[in-house]
This record gives sequence, C-alpha cells and structure tokens, in this order.
Amino acid sequence: MNACSNTFNQQLQSAWASQGSMLCVGFDPDPKRLPLALQGKPEGVFEFCRDIADATADLVCAFKPQFAYFASQRAEAQLEKLIRHLKDKYPHIPVILDSKRGDIGSTADHYALEAFERYGADAVTVNPYMGFDTIEPYLKHAGKGVIVLCRTSNPGGSDLQFLNTASGEPLYLHVAKLAAQKWNTSGQISLVVGATYPEEIAKVRAIVGDMPLLIPGIGAQGGDIDATVNAGRITGAPGTGMIINSSRAILYASTGNDFAQAARVVAQSTRDALRAAAAK
Repeated sequence: MNACSNTFNQQLQSAWASQGSMLCVGFDPDPKRLPLALQGKPEGVFEFCRDIADATADLVCAFKPQFAYFASQRAEAQLEKLIRHLKDKYPHIPVILDSKRGDIGSTADHYALEAFERYGADAVTVNPYMGFDTIEPYLKHAGKGVIVLCRTSNPGGSDLQFLNTASGEPLYLHVAKLAAQKWNTSGQISLVVGATYPEEIAKVRAIVGDMPLLIPGIGAQGGDIDATVNAGRITGAPGTGMIINSSRAILYASTGNDFAQAARVVAQSTRDALRAAAAK
C-alpha cells in the first residue's frame, strides 16, 4: 500500500486545494440495493464501491467507507481491498473509516490497530461517551485523524447531546471544547457535526476555530447545502474546513449497470452546489 507521509490534516488541506471540493463520498453498500449484476457476486461489494470511487475520485476531498455495511456481509476482506485500491490509485485523497468506536484501554488499542494498521485508514470516527480514555489510544498513531462525534445528524442525538452540563452548556458544546483544547494533543482531532442542524454547526465552529468538521446529513437526510456551508465556513478560507459527506444519494443514483456514471453525475452536481455555496 502506498503510504502518505503527510498527516491527516495536511492531506485534507491538500485535497481541498487540489480537488477544489469539500465533498466526501461515503460507501454504505447495502446488498439489497446493489445492481442486479453484482448481487450475490463474491466480490460484488468491492466492485460496486471501486467503480463509484473511480468515477468520482476527481470530485471529492475524502472517501468514507462505513464499517458495519462491510462487516455485516462478511466483506471485511473486500473493505481491505477497497482501501488498498483507494490508497494505491488516489493517495492524495484521505480515507476515513467510519466505525464510531467507543471503548477504552487495550480494547481501544486494538480498535486503533484495526483502523490504521489492518485497514490502512487515514482517520477513524470515535464515540466520546466514555471520555478521553476512548480517544487517547488513537492519538498514539502519529499523523492519523481522530474524528469525534459531537452533534450528530440523527434526531435522537438530542436525547443526550442537548443535556446541559454543570456549567450550563449543552453536552455537545462541552465535547467541542474538550476536543479543540484539552484532548487535541496530536493536532489531528476533528469533529462530526450533522448538516441537519446548521445552527449547531455555527456554534461548534465558533468554539473550534479552523478544526476540520465531518458533516453528514446532506443528500438522503435532507440537510441544506447553503445553510451547512454558511454555518461551517472558515473566515478567509472558503472551500475548506468541511468534509461534507453524501452516501446513499450518490451510491444509489441508479440501480442499473450505469450506476457508476449516475453516481458521478450526482457527485458532480453536489460538488458544484458546495462550491457555489462557498463562493457566496
């Protein structure tokens, strides 16, 4: 595998500049939604994701495979093969393993090894519910990105994330402060903030400065592109600071043999809409 010597944040800065894009394509390969020609095929999941990656690689700043979609199909080997393909062909595009791990101690050490050594990802998503103990093992891997859940795009996130801490601030803002200040010992921490809550994106941005934000929730989840980009923008640096993910809207743009070409059309339209919003 061709390893990139740059840190995750350096890779992002380079990708935002060279690609002119804040779009991230997420790989959530649902076996029931694959084109018929690939359903039941031994490496159908890999081929589906590979073809979409090849069709969209010039349009994105990152790729984000979702671990559960591969593991549930016993397709971990296909995930390894996909990330090798991405790193070999597109070493300038960072790969985020979306696994939302949240354990501690030696267990977290092994989850970090899984993400960074087995799969070769440049960054991984983690759940901070158990505190810094869940973050620290990933920070030991020099240059690797650690993307902490902060204000998630799902409605149920408010059950906990909006609870006030002892200082009177919502829990998600407390997480943002910890991530930006106390926890970020490697300089490679980012945050997940959902596009479905642009007001919260703006509040997080005000706390974390130019820290990268992974923003799911556009496309199938209905997040507004203009509101998202306006809320998450970095003053003086348009077109940077955000990794704005779309998965299903791109992956399943067509159910036919033209799935990759159709995915490219949607990805290009989304990339262009993000560019236009950043330019306003």
